Amino acid sequence: MVAAIGVDFGTTNTVVALADGAGEARLVSYPHEGEEVVAFRSALSFHAPPEDPAGRIVEAGPWAIDAYVEEPLETRFIQSFKSYAASPLFTETRVLGRRFQFEDLLSAFLLRLMAHGGPALSHPPARLIVGRPVSFAGLRPDPALALARYETAFRRLGFEEIRYAFEPVAAAFFFARKLERDATVMVADFGGGTSDFSIVRFWREGGAVRSEALANSGAPVAGDAFDYRIIDNLVSPALGKGSSYRSFDHVLPMPARYYAAFARWEQLALLRASRDMRDIRALVRSAVEPEKIARLVAVLDQNLGYRLYQAVSRLKETLSTDIEAGFAFDGGGVRIEREVRRADFERWIAPELAQIAAAADVALARAGLDFDAVDRVFLTGGSSFVPAVRRLFAERFGEGKLESGGELVSIATGLALIGAASDASSWASVA
Repeated sequence: MVAAIGVDFGTTNTVVALADGAGEARLVSYPHEGEEVVAFRSALSFHAPPEDPAGRIVEAGPWAIDAYVEEPLETRFIQSFKSYAASPLFTETRVLGRRFQFEDLLSAFLLRLMAHGGPALSHPPARLIVGRPVSFAGLRPDPALALARYETAFRRLGFEEIRYAFEPVAAAFFFARKLERDATVMVADFGGGTSDFSIVRFWREGGAVRSEALANSGAPVAGDAFDYRIIDNLVSPALGKGSSYRSFDHVLPMPARYYAAFARWEQLALLRASRDMRDIRALVRSAVEPEKIARLVAVLDQNLGYRLYQAVSRLKETLSTDIEAGFAFDGGGVRIEREVRRADFERWIAPELAQIAAAADVALARAGLDFDAVDRVFLTGGSSFVPAVRRLFAERFGEGKLESGGELVSIATGLALIGAASDASSWASVA
């Protein structure tokens, strides 16, 4: 019998796990294009069908991406919206003439998430444990506002008991099952939008694992920032960033705002539909390097942003195992090829690495511990595969203390296990 459900609502992906009262947990999978995926993309799409302009077709996850790629100009696509959860500045957005607050977007996403989960989520348990970052993303984030918005959205799904646990604490709960002796553990969780750290002391008492949370910290940077550094340093220059154009007797730099949209691929369709697009087309005639601006026009006209970011992801993944990799993008008559050394990538992401290292050091300082007092360091999340990230912790704690595993699913599994535990209240709290 399912005792609890854990939801790891992430900036990039959302993972759901179910736990029974015997201490076992299983992941919810989603059938898409012949595959069973457990990482459900944190994305939404809204589309008005031609036969009913006043209606709305709402999709989420990989189905939202499918809808957007098929009809980009007719579909409102929203991803990484978790980044706005704690922002007082984000009050609402309008989608197909209707006002959506953050909790409305989250509700719409969760409804589709549950629907695509099939029988596994048709009758969810009453107890829900939701993950939350240590530090929410954004400028001057308000954690209380974020949790209030979460509460509203999840209550709409009918859950009777909702609790929240720090994401790295959930990962620690997942990791603690492997411990054979008492240990002080740092958990480093690298998501799409944030990097979070928790230090937890574990010991065994009466046959059960007990714990004490010592400190938490976080940084509002992670995998999404790494992707943008690749785009900014590798792709945008091939599309004209840093080049010039002629205006009468002057040679002027190409406007940087044209390339800011590359921070997230779905923003490119908005650039294509903006007034700037007319100016970009005109710059093909006046550019000092017109072939680069022609590539930019082709990428925008043919909606190649998603394919471009897939190429970026492949490069990042390959550089996690190889010291050099080839970047290759070919689409719509645009071909960009370049050999990239891991050292180049690490230089590009140096500012983010510094923020991550500083946040880890803050957690240690808050716990009043030095490096030697930490027995294990558990690295989880997609960016934990990046060698430069792992090296930060190997240099501080020693390679022998580093552990990994369940990089994409440890948090959801830990959340579900917390919910099923008899002492759930010591790990998770109400909003």
